[in-house]
Amino acid sequence: MTKVAQRSLQAGDRMGTGASKVLVIGSGPIVIGQAAEFDYAGTQACKALREEGITTVLANSNPATIMTDRGIADVVYIEPLTVEVMDRIIARERPDGILPTLGGQTGLNLAVAIADAGLLDKYSVRLLGTPLETIRSAEDRELFSKLLADMGEPAPPSITVSSMDEARKMAQEMGLPLAVRPAYTLGGTGGGLVRTTKEFEAIVSGGLSASPIHQVLLERSLEGWKEIEYEVMRDSSDNCITVCNMENLDPMGVHTGDSITVAPSQTLTDKEYQMLRSASLRIIRALGIEGGCNVQFALPPHPVVDKAIGSNWEPNAPYYVIEVNPRVSRSSALASKATGYPIARVASKIAVGKRLDEIPNVVTQKTLAAFEPALDYCVVKIPRWPFDKFPAGDRGITTQMKATGEVMAIERCFEAALQKAVRSLEMAGRSLMWEDPDWRRDDSLLSQPSQAIFDYGQSCMV
Repeated sequence: MTKVAQRSLQAGDRMGTGASKVLVIGSGPIVIGQAAEFDYAGTQACKALREEGITTVLANSNPATIMTDRGIADVVYIEPLTVEVMDRIIARERPDGILPTLGGQTGLNLAVAIADAGLLDKYSVRLLGTPLETIRSAEDRELFSKLLADMGEPAPPSITVSSMDEARKMAQEMGLPLAVRPAYTLGGTGGGLVRTTKEFEAIVSGGLSASPIHQVLLERSLEGWKEIEYEVMRDSSDNCITVCNMENLDPMGVHTGDSITVAPSQTLTDKEYQMLRSASLRIIRALGIEGGCNVQFALPPHPVVDKAIGSNWEPNAPYYVIEVNPRVSRSSALASKATGYPIARVASKIAVGKRLDEIPNVVTQKTLAAFEPALDYCVVKIPRWPFDKFPAGDRGITTQMKATGEVMAIERCFEAALQKAVRSLEMAGRSLMWEDPDWRRDDSLLSQPSQAIFDYGQSCMV
């Protein structure tokens, strides 16, 4: 086994060179939307690269992770994830490539900053997995809208703005409600749904401040629509598969991290499933991603729901593309555990040149990574919020993620999986049919996320 070296930048010793070396960028501090999922992904990446005989250099600012343990990476730097520090690490280690797609939004943003600083050309090092232009196209809201238009993929009516004056002008033309989506942010940070002028001023100004490039997308609100996600893989030979699709019980307007999620989808027709699957494959091919990516779609609601939410416009497409994460995402860890398909491990091997039909699935030990998983069971994920520790916090759920954990349950049918997941929340022995007497006195409590699951239980009895 390769000897592991725990290094700091102040150490003066030199490391022996290998035949090939890759710098893996970690996800940094644990924050909402970017926690243990990316520790899991980074750990799998280091192990997968070592299997290929590649020397791994890991850079991460968080020592309280599995990926920074001895025996995971060959060389570990526990240092701030900044361009200046990366310059010194690359100068010392001289890696052949940098793998940023397993470090969440932190890894992608740092990869763009490294490229802008000229370090890729300076040290003749290349990004692995996701091309630089793809990162820009997927994360920059204006470029992403243009990419979808060039592909012929439908997107909701929207406009990008970089100042409050622009935003106010566009809001007058588009009208409210609107969805605000800042560029290059994680977990919907700085975004939200705006229904009033007061909310508009607060959320848009916050979104502009949260975006590293001071850009937000003003998008027609699709609140109440179905939200569907697809986890997709592609290799350098243009072989593509969908690992699984997931359906959110909560409609558009609630961040996927704050939504109850079911895999596989339960309400899509075969036509809808195949339509969105084909769109996912077209998108990952157009982006040129080598590895995994997450694609999010919106589907029009049932006519009864559409009438209830008071929608006053007719969509011009059977679905809309909402967002693409050109990396291993928070949902990838859920999809991996739900299907038995090790997305992070496979994505790492693809990034260094392996094809899907060359990678064995170490979970099944019978199939290759080119085979799409088939689920004959149901998986339910329920988020867990920290409001027991922050009782004065805003309990409303919107497009900005607030959950700090989640539970996952596997069963033969949706009903059983849902009830098992509720029990796993360990909420003082409450069952799915539990009711709080205060609900009858204050309807506003029903919108609180910690109580919403019990509202689902009551609706199942109707």
